[in-house]
Amino acid sequence: MLAQRRVKLPSQRDVNLWRIPLKVSLGAIALFVITMIPDVLDKYGIIHIPSWLTMGSIDDARAILSAMMGSVATVLALTFSVALLLLSMVATLFGPRLLYRFLQDWVTQVTIGLFMGAFVYVCLCFLVTHQDADSRFVPQISLITSWFLVVGSFAFLVYYSHRIATSIQNPDMIARVVDDLYASVVGSHERVAGEGTGDVPDDDAILRRADTGSGVMCPKSGYMQHVDHGALVAAARDAGALVVMRFRPGQFVLRGELLASIVPGSEAWRLEAVIDRNVAIGRHRTLTQDSEFGIAQVVEIAIRALSPAVNDTFTGVACVDWLADALLTLAEKPPLEGNWYDAAGELRVWMPALRLERLVKLAFDQIRQASTTTPAVLIRQLDVIRRLAPRMTEAARRALGDQADAIRDTAPGLVALDRSDLDAAYGRARAVL
Repeated sequence: MLAQRRVKLPSQRDVNLWRIPLKVSLGAIALFVITMIPDVLDKYGIIHIPSWLTMGSIDDARAILSAMMGSVATVLALTFSVALLLLSMVATLFGPRLLYRFLQDWVTQVTIGLFMGAFVYVCLCFLVTHQDADSRFVPQISLITSWFLVVGSFAFLVYYSHRIATSIQNPDMIARVVDDLYASVVGSHERVAGEGTGDVPDDDAILRRADTGSGVMCPKSGYMQHVDHGALVAAARDAGALVVMRFRPGQFVLRGELLASIVPGSEAWRLEAVIDRNVAIGRHRTLTQDSEFGIAQVVEIAIRALSPAVNDTFTGVACVDWLADALLTLAEKPPLEGNWYDAAGELRVWMPALRLERLVKLAFDQIRQASTTTPAVLIRQLDVIRRLAPRMTEAARRALGDQADAIRDTAPGLVALDRSDLDAAYGRARAVL
């Protein structure tokens, strides 16, 4: 029985580090207002707070609040420093394209938010704690709440440290990329209400039809990040039209370039605004509908590990292993052909297909080229080919065979022992191809 894997992919088009801290800080202000209610009622004698719930005199309260403010401010600054240092390490070790994973990590955001919220709460308590000739006010309930808030923040700091220590390990990072790829592939196969299935069309015939329609130009340059095919299918069905996308998610579109064609062209006026709203163009690639990007992220980690400056063979081998799992996922749930139908089986949205053999080439080429002096990685690639081949499509097996031949020819200058191991691995791979 296979283990269950996460099938929900976090949004990658709205990555920020401030939203959760802002919400927690506003929550701290709301909590302060709530805890001030019994303190104010006690001041005016409406209720009585037991002595065992108090934290001493006003001097004791100010001393406690001052100490908590100082410690929380110090740790908050330290947390920001660790977060920035971590981002710098990630950019160096894994590549800048993986920074978004740490920016959207909820543990980092909650940790910053807790200490920001605690600082705001303690500051508010310090401000209302006063004594003059006419009055004296010590918010005892708020003082106790601030103590619990600070202690809870420091407790969560321990988990934050554990999270950082595990997340920067190469195997953990690589595995999380592949897990996100699995969630992306599963999500791409989901169909919304109003969508159906139909016969696979002739791509050349679709493109010839598109030439007779009306074009929709791209308003800005960037990567195609996401296509809401459900909304496009519904709009095309209502208009009795076919939307032919000229690019697929992950490809770069130039400003003013033909983004889509509408057939018949007479319906373009009804669908241009729909395409503009439901096709996201941005500065970065995202994994939401772009399986190539997931493969490319793991390949980038491998290339950096195999560079002469790092020369980390074990990370390179780990990348090859996890790329095998990624290709297996894509073989079990192949990339969609780019055809979207309405409930009646009529083709409504078409886009260029992403073939599995292209992903095979992407997963092997650059790592093989970077491993000319690292036979351990080449041998592991051949072993992966041997294990994957029986579970791949015929076209993908041919691509694997081409990769096996290229690996054999990549390192002609190996010593006799390494050459023997490489030839043996090649023979085992070829036997199942």
